[in-house]
Amino acid sequence: MATIKDIAREANVSTAAVSRILNYDQTLSVSDDTRQRVLEVAQQLDYKPSKRRTNGKVAREEKRAFQIGLVIALTPQDEVNDPYFLSIRQGIERRCEQIGLNISSVIRINEETIYSNFQELDGLIVIGSIDIAEGSPFYLQSTNVVFVNSSPDEDRFDSVISDYERATEGVLHQLFAAGHERIGYIGGKEMVKRLNGEVYRMEDKREKTFQRIMKEKGLYNTEYTFIGEWTSAGGYERMKEALDKGNHPSAFVVASDPMAIGAMRALHEAGIKVPEEMALISFDDIEAAAFLNPPLSSVKVHTDEMGALAVDTLLSRLKGRQIPVKVVLPTKLIVRESC
Repeated sequence: MATIKDIAREANVSTAAVSRILNYDQTLSVSDDTRQRVLEVAQQLDYKPSKRRTNGKVAREEKRAFQIGLVIALTPQDEVNDPYFLSIRQGIERRCEQIGLNISSVIRINEETIYSNFQELDGLIVIGSIDIAEGSPFYLQSTNVVFVNSSPDEDRFDSVISDYERATEGVLHQLFAAGHERIGYIGGKEMVKRLNGEVYRMEDKREKTFQRIMKEKGLYNTEYTFIGEWTSAGGYERMKEALDKGNHPSAFVVASDPMAIGAMRALHEAGIKVPEEMALISFDDIEAAAFLNPPLSSVKVHTDEMGALAVDTLLSRLKGRQIPVKVVLPTKLIVRESC
């Protein structure tokens, strides 16, 4: 009997993509030709999806295959603007493909989302910050939920996050060691999304840690903090705002590489040399960071590994673990010419 792997091999696509196409996931970004090719191959191979018996076992397997869902707090455009969350999702999909775990549903949070679909799944992986008020579908779903990049209820749910507090401390210590005292911050609004699509702002760990350390050293200046959108355009506008004020800092901590790319463009237009006249250190260490002029110093966040660990954490819960775990991944400061 044909399997998803057989279809993936014949159609020359990943097993994760095949699974989502066969489940008619319209959020999957593939061409119509690819989607049609997968459906045709499935028909040619006479593929039959596994059915659960009433006793919970799979008819054609001794052990039932788990069906999991991805719940994403971001829009597809958000993922384009900032590849951080896209990389996490790709890490999840790659790990699921490696171990044969089926992503049967992808749900993006908005006011039109149908949350009854949660009840048909064995577990959920949540990407981004989502409000899980008591009585929400997450509580109804049981405890088979892993949050990635947020940890809203450590007593109940598993989570996988990066250690942004230590990362920000390392960034500032690097700048202090280079003699900088007038240090600014450019960041975005860390937003939490409610299940009806409404959003509200929460504290960003990078911004909070930056303020704490600068205040401890008596160096914090509210005039040096600029908050905008998590995009290159947002970083560009906030750096222009900083330069327009005059008496700008000698260094900036920027909360994401896309924002830093925009900030560097603004500095270039203003004729301000990096790092001679202003140093920059950012977060994420996306591929483009090493190829900028000058190359951008950035904190390496292991987004792909965050996604893979979320899958492994959920699988161990599905196999019977009852105690919730919080996985905190370390980061690494990659020092390049921008500082």
